[in-house]
Amino acid sequence: MTAPQEVRRTSAGRPSQSDGERARLLADAARTVDAPGLVIALSHRSRRTYRLDGPVTPDDAPRYELGSASKPFTGLLLAALVAAGRLRYEDSAAELLAPGHPVHPSVHAITLRHLITHTSGLPSLPADFYPQALPRWTTAPYSRYPADRVVRAFLRARPRHRPGTRWHYSNFAVSVLGHTLAAATGTPWETLLQQEVLDPLRLHGTRLRPGPPPGDAVGHRRDGRPLPALDTGGFHAAGAVRATPTDLLTFLEAHLPGTAAPTHPLTAAFADVRTPLLRRGLRHAHTHTLTWFRHPSPRGPVCFHAGATLGQQMFLGFRPDTGTALAAMCTRRVHRTDPFIATMHELLTEKL
Repeated sequence: MTAPQEVRRTSAGRPSQSDGERARLLADAARTVDAPGLVIALSHRSRRTYRLDGPVTPDDAPRYELGSASKPFTGLLLAALVAAGRLRYEDSAAELLAPGHPVHPSVHAITLRHLITHTSGLPSLPADFYPQALPRWTTAPYSRYPADRVVRAFLRARPRHRPGTRWHYSNFAVSVLGHTLAAATGTPWETLLQQEVLDPLRLHGTRLRPGPPPGDAVGHRRDGRPLPALDTGGFHAAGAVRATPTDLLTFLEAHLPGTAAPTHPLTAAFADVRTPLLRRGLRHAHTHTLTWFRHPSPRGPVCFHAGATLGQQMFLGFRPDTGTALAAMCTRRVHRTDPFIATMHELLTEKL
């Protein structure tokens, strides 16, 4: 096996001692992760440090499946459309998706804000999802539940709680949001995300559909066997994004205050997605923004989102007060107690 690389890119030539210390912290974190492919990408005040496995450089690293870490992209898209005056957070999703269609009053009350903040009252997945998914649970559970079925499930739904009263994480809700944005603008979600988010940020290594290796990283089962690329079916807004480590750092850096020029088309959207909206957890110490989990740390709040597919894991996070951003990805999803997410959260929250 080729030895891991620690690639430091700075704007001032030779790395400083602090660069070396950060590289050591990345290497220490990497030793806790048992996966055939691992990348940790760090940006600190625009100085980038990478820790990569094998003969891979930041420029030729493949795209990784983000899974649920795709949701910040969908949230930023919503914020961009609101900032442009094309939609409002308070708009009824049902009215935009199917004007005049008879729905339960609680469904009619679900707004775009409810969908992206997981306060819609909708379950994690539609009730009839599981019978369709079980035959392909370990290879392609979403593939037999297309977009039109997601929309129908929403229009006939009965939310478990009154919208806006409780937080419950929901892939279903964010997927509905993607279809609603497409219906409201008359533009497919993929095209809309490309035009409003990926192109303005110049994320040329980010895709919304799988491609062949080596362009896309290959995920692995717990026993090391490779898995096919994820098919998200009608749930693409909740988990379809694939991106390179370099693109992910660019995406995170753009969230840091003062990074984007005041005239950048997404400046107002970034301000919206950084703003705390909800409080939960012990003593309400943990908050949520429009798209990010937000936890306290010794150096200021940390915004983050994790994701996992059948064979890959992802962690995205940034600390606005110190200009620090971290993207980490690996090509094996082991089990719920796997240390990958906890290690990367601790790295960003307490060590960097």
